[in-house]
Amino acid sequence: MQDVSSLVAQAREGRPRAVARLISLVEGASPQLREVMEALAPLTGNAYVVGLTGSPGVGKSTSTSALVTAYRKQGKRVGVLAVDPSSPFSGGALLGDRVRMSEHASDPGVYIRSMATRGHLGGLAWAAPQAIRVLDAAGCDVVLVETVGVGQSEVEIASQADTSVVLLAPGMGDGIQAAKAGILEIGDVYVVNKADRDGADATARELNHMLGLGEARAAGDWRPPIVKTVAARGEGVDEVVEALEKHRAWMEERDVLAERRRARAAREVETIAVTTLRERIGDLHGDRRLGALAERIVARELDPYRAADELVAGLTRG
Repeated sequence: MQDVSSLVAQAREGRPRAVARLISLVEGASPQLREVMEALAPLTGNAYVVGLTGSPGVGKSTSTSALVTAYRKQGKRVGVLAVDPSSPFSGGALLGDRVRMSEHASDPGVYIRSMATRGHLGGLAWAAPQAIRVLDAAGCDVVLVETVGVGQSEVEIASQADTSVVLLAPGMGDGIQAAKAGILEIGDVYVVNKADRDGADATARELNHMLGLGEARAAGDWRPPIVKTVAARGEGVDEVVEALEKHRAWMEERDVLAERRRARAAREVETIAVTTLRERIGDLHGDRRLGALAERIVARELDPYRAADELVAGLTRG
């Protein structure tokens, strides 16, 4: 058993090993997870969570690394959660700690962690919300969450981040197609990376046109900016940071940031409650209550919905 209070104190001091152990407790759904979350709760709420998503190959890792550099120049502590596909053999993250972020590995003001999706749809690991809390409590000013990729089922980052950044690149072929699949609805800031390639201006124009065809915006509503970058050379990254700060200021001015965080907390509670119920139901296989309800359904004394209601009522009573 880990000494949770000691780990939390060490994490607050910026010790990476303590942060790693806390996130491992989260990923492993440790029996101490409730104790960890209880200890972290009063220490959270300070980090600005930025999600980065986009089709594979647009340069998400390179862009994330460039943003880390920009924020470190401002003296901010940065946490990075890089959500990777799961290995079919070990269940762990396939890409591991990103090679392209290795330049930050020795910086004590940066914490980088790869997390496996473990088959979870939405582009995020199931444990990502709790891992974000760990980095927040550990004193990170900014938490960058880089997702696996994007598609119709992989826009979950919008529900976990304060600000969502959608990356596109010219010549990808499916860049705007991916936008049509749903990411036009989630982006707060759009970045056309690899802007030194042919077609970057056309990609930006098409994206701007598609955004213009979206929902009508009232005066004062946020209009997502489009920023062109060459992340590999650090070009345009300061403009991305500026756009992020403008969006944060806009949200704070209109109480949007607080509302997003309330909605995020509500979803987290709902997920935990549903998971707990699912685990209890999973323990019922062979249980006489489930068998008795099944017998009544077969005997046409009860319909499946009434049976489910009785089962849930029994579970919630104890």
